[in-house]
Amino acid sequence: MPAASNQDSPPADPRPPRSVGLEVFSIRGLVKTFGDDHPYVALQDVELTVTNGEFLCLLGASGCGKSTLLNLLAGFEKPSGGELLYRGKPIGGPGRERVMFFQDANAALLPWQTVQQNVEFGLRLQGLLRSERRTRAEACLQLVGLAEHRHKVPSEISGGMRQRLQIARALAVQPDVFLMDEPFAALDAITRRRMHAALLEVWAREKRTIVFVTHDIMEALTLADRVAVMSMGPGSRIAQCMTIDQARPRNPGDPGLGQLFTRLEQLLHRISPAEAAQ
Repeated sequence: MPAASNQDSPPADPRPPRSVGLEVFSIRGLVKTFGDDHPYVALQDVELTVTNGEFLCLLGASGCGKSTLLNLLAGFEKPSGGELLYRGKPIGGPGRERVMFFQDANAALLPWQTVQQNVEFGLRLQGLLRSERRTRAEACLQLVGLAEHRHKVPSEISGGMRQRLQIARALAVQPDVFLMDEPFAALDAITRRRMHAALLEVWAREKRTIVFVTHDIMEALTLADRVAVMSMGPGSRIAQCMTIDQARPRNPGDPGLGQLFTRLEQLLHRISPAEAAQ
């Protein structure tokens, strides 16, 4: 592997050693409030563990605190109380081992740079030589099916392609965790299904841990190993975690998936902060 600039060796891979069953995130009694004079309790007594290589979906209605919890995992927000650990250590702020994906891919991309330059951007910040940047970027673009679009700028590719570019850009810097905040919500139904397949292919190959926020029940059932259902706020919490044992790829018309859909829909309709506390 080529050496990094002014160094004898390239920057170390930031990912911790992997082992089956290792806790990536450990959340105990987590509380998050906003405001001082009239504080709003967004999250109350959240309990959740995310394990190594798991695909976990946070599911709930708009305003239930899903994005707030994801921002806490990313280190963009600090807890007001309780325990929030990443790999056994408190989260002190953002880190390149935890990459955030947003619904608006344009906000995360550099519009004046090409597809390949966007993928290489984080590698340049890490100090990798041009040859290493190019090799890693090309491998990531191949993985997400964008290699033939490498010389285009983001405005010249579709919305689905821009989301794939976000994935390639994240893969290039070799993160440990993908934190995804409704990244496909703005896409049409057909493109969204294609993005589900593309993301699952990347996840199957790379085995990154993924925490994915959605309010779409079928999206959660299509993607997740487990679905963590959040109650409505104020004082949102994890009302229930459901393991999805269906084999992949999952067909929305499958009767077993339909039964799970009904269970989740009924749960979402009846939960409230008081019921979730019982």
